[in-house]
Amino acid sequence: MDWRIKRALLSVYDKTGIIELARALHAHGCELVSTGGTGRALTEAGLPVTDISKVTGNPEAFGGRMKTISFAIESAILFDRERDREEAASLGIEPIDMVICNLYPFAAHRDAGSDLPTLIENIDIGGPTMIRAAAKNYAHVAAVCDPSTYAGLMEELEQRAGALSLDTRRSLMTSAFNHTADYDAMISETLDERTGTSSVRLAYRDPIELRYGENSHQTASFLRGTADAPSLYDAEILGGKPLSYNNIVDLQGALEAVRDLERHGCAVIKHTNPCGLSESDGQPNALRNAWSGDPVSAYGSVIAFNTRVDRPTVEFLGLDTEDRSQRKFVEVVVAPAFTQEAVDYLRQHESLRILRFDPRHMVSDREVRILPNACLVQTPDDRLIEALTCVTVAKPWGTLDAGSDFHNLLLFGVKAVRQVKSNAIVIVERMESGDHRLLGMGAGQPNRVVSTKLAVDRARATLTADYQGAEAGLDSFLRDRLARAILVSGAFFPFPDSIETAAAAGVRTFVQPGGSIRDELVIGRTNELGAAMITTGMRHFKH
Repeated sequence: MDWRIKRALLSVYDKTGIIELARALHAHGCELVSTGGTGRALTEAGLPVTDISKVTGNPEAFGGRMKTISFAIESAILFDRERDREEAASLGIEPIDMVICNLYPFAAHRDAGSDLPTLIENIDIGGPTMIRAAAKNYAHVAAVCDPSTYAGLMEELEQRAGALSLDTRRSLMTSAFNHTADYDAMISETLDERTGTSSVRLAYRDPIELRYGENSHQTASFLRGTADAPSLYDAEILGGKPLSYNNIVDLQGALEAVRDLERHGCAVIKHTNPCGLSESDGQPNALRNAWSGDPVSAYGSVIAFNTRVDRPTVEFLGLDTEDRSQRKFVEVVVAPAFTQEAVDYLRQHESLRILRFDPRHMVSDREVRILPNACLVQTPDDRLIEALTCVTVAKPWGTLDAGSDFHNLLLFGVKAVRQVKSNAIVIVERMESGDHRLLGMGAGQPNRVVSTKLAVDRARATLTADYQGAEAGLDSFLRDRLARAILVSGAFFPFPDSIETAAAAGVRTFVQPGGSIRDELVIGRTNELGAAMITTGMRHFKH
């Protein structure tokens, strides 16, 4: 049988569950040593408590700044029970077998915007010292700092007659050192910021080993950040195979693409870029529209929704079609919620990953990119436009007034281009139904003209698939539809060549940030072509 916990030190700020754990220890004959507030709570619960001052020989002092730091306490936690036994006895040191401690709520005061003196007063000193001491001596001492572990510990105490296994103490040790490391990192980052400097300390835990990385010769794992904020790591998997590295990367792009859409939104993502994107008053239409944006690229895609998914929507995938060649193959479907009927339908494809995660959680106050021995940090691209200005003689087919059909389509286009790798061009349309659809996009090209050509070609292909008339009328149909579409560029046009390329296909409305030294040249050529151009004053690069 493992050693029994005969003496425990309890000093907690968060008293959740502490009475129950203390009772469990007391039931197994453990002496409870405690500090001020914790001791009072235990006494009021009818538990016998030894005040820590009887162990230290000193009173609590300096408004509580000095309570637990002492030779007697740290020695009782730290001494090696085999090597140092005689020395401890000669010094009158009685062992402490368990330390239960959680720390001052620095994070709560930081988040509340407390002033610097208040933050300083909420930096715990004695707590981390005791936790680290107990963790270092895990072979003989249990370091407990997370109330969520209490229930499991009480169960093991009952099973082992008041003892904890070495494996449990080792697990508590690693958790304790992670806890104090995160606490110190949080304090240092906050104080650096408050005193006019900047630092970044990142911490992640609980790695999930992935089958491989971007390619089969690369190893990879998926870890969760230590912050309490929602994480894609926590997404609920309702069906299908484990996620791959590339699935997770594409999921980020998919969720971000639908996060800010106002109506039922659907994104079809391939290699992080939306090859399909739509918003509609009806969710089934949103999926059909998004898929139609590039049905070939949609093969093996990740599909994201911003609203609860019902079975009529996913029946579009044809997973129960007898002709297997007609079934649409996708890797992942993610949404904030699913009806059970939708889940049952999707589970017909055993490998299809079904994830429940709300795209609204895909927000952060900073973005970090890791480089060899360096990192880049920036605030997120969470704005769309600075100001809308029509800079040409010709005007767009609708008004720039907020809430107008044209304005809403323009915003949809900016949301779309913001998700496309630069150089980014998107062409979007408002359908007769009032739905918005991505007709075509050009992504990741070093040349904006090439991106424009790709977007135009894809838009023509999308519209051609819609056409049901005689072949002789196709070109007129394409030009008419493109004349009602909007081409949005993620950055300014440095030359008129992209305008000329798109206008030759029938595009009559262009949206760009503006700001090029050749704006006058570009706007002048747009005027010559009789097209409209609106500037937004805000660039959206995505590298």
